[in-house]
Amino acid sequence: QTLSKDPASFLCRICHDENLVDSLRDSTGAFLIDRDPTYFSPILNYLRHGKLIIDKNLCEEGVLAEAEFYQVSSLVKLIRRRMEEKVEEKKPKKRKQNVYRVLQCHEVELTQMLSTLSDGWKCEQVRKCAFEER
Repeated sequence: QTLSKDPASFLCRICHDENLVDSLRDSTGAFLIDRDPTYFSPILNYLRHGKLIIDKNLCEEGVLAEAEFYQVSSLVKLIRRRMEEKVEEKKPKKRKQNVYRVLQCHEVELTQMLSTLSDGWKCEQVRKCAFEER
């Protein structure tokens, strides 16, 4: 059942297709697949429970290569997305730059002053100050 989780995968086909080339089988009927078993473990576990768990000693690129070989498309997409996310995380983040301005006006001019602020500006604090009239 585990190997049949992805019906389009090579693993499902070897379980269900009787017409596969006999050269893939040994004398006992077992399939001979010349691939690295270390990288097969995360694929098998993914098919078992739907979660991608990669040992810290394995590289994602190796698991991706095996997932592509076995044609487990959902796993291929998942690994590629994770790899892209890691690349994005390494990119330097754009720092938001804040510019603060002190605007001074009489109380009666306040509404007009605030309404003329251009888009992207926000008012952090409004204080009423006493101005000396000359």
